[in-house]
Amino acid sequence: MAAPFSRAAWLLLSAAVRSPPSRRCLSGASGPRWRLFGALCLQRLPLLTQALRPQEAEMAALVQQIEVEKSLYSDHEIRCLAEEERLRRRKDRNEEEDEDEPGKEIVLAQDLEDAWEQKLRSFNSASRTTDADKNNDRTSLSRKLDHSLLLLVKQKLGDQEIWLLPQTEWKDGETLRATSERALFALSGSPSGARFLGNAPCGVYKYKFPRAVRTEGNVGAKVFFFKAFLQDSHLPLDKEKRDYVWVSKGELADYLKPEYHSQVTRFFVDL
Repeated sequence: MAAPFSRAAWLLLSAAVRSPPSRRCLSGASGPRWRLFGALCLQRLPLLTQALRPQEAEMAALVQQIEVEKSLYSDHEIRCLAEEERLRRRKDRNEEEDEDEPGKEIVLAQDLEDAWEQKLRSFNSASRTTDADKNNDRTSLSRKLDHSLLLLVKQKLGDQEIWLLPQTEWKDGETLRATSERALFALSGSPSGARFLGNAPCGVYKYKFPRAVRTEGNVGAKVFFFKAFLQDSHLPLDKEKRDYVWVSKGELADYLKPEYHSQVTRFFVDL
């Protein structure tokens, strides 16, 4: 009977060693405590393609030339060749009308090309530069249409007002994604204007509180960022109640502190 008892004791001991520590053990009274925050990484995706660089434009022209040289004739090109052949035969025979369909008005391919060229010249494409770009209105979504924009807000932390991504403190019983959704709701009054990308955070930022307010049970904060894409062309935000801006990746350094900026640029991709 000794052998079975020893095996049972060994199995219980092994299970105890393999099992992860409980939450009570991880956040015991003797260990440091961190306040948790959920932050919103809300992006407005580009509405236009970016302008080609000189090297890209040269490469695009080369690829286009290769494709034209290796491609088959289009229906319009075949029609042009057929008309050239027919006109050549008529010129040789000194004929004024098409012998197949006499008296019928014929629209030549060259006439079509002239009409298309005239229509193209009358078309005016919209400018890539908007009024918001000219006025440098960074609160407008109608700026930098060929770049991704990120929402930043000015929030009060302690006795300072700092530019950062919208965030709010986690409440017991909710997921961190729900916390970031609550941050969006606090801004616009509705979380339906954005599409969140999964339940896992795209980044985390940890910082300690100033020594004047730091305690053993309240060391600092851990901020978990959740990415979301703006679905509507407009997000209702009140300028009088809150300062906010929509900025590109290259403009983040104008607002964010260096350590915070370094962490945000890791997951903010300018598509």
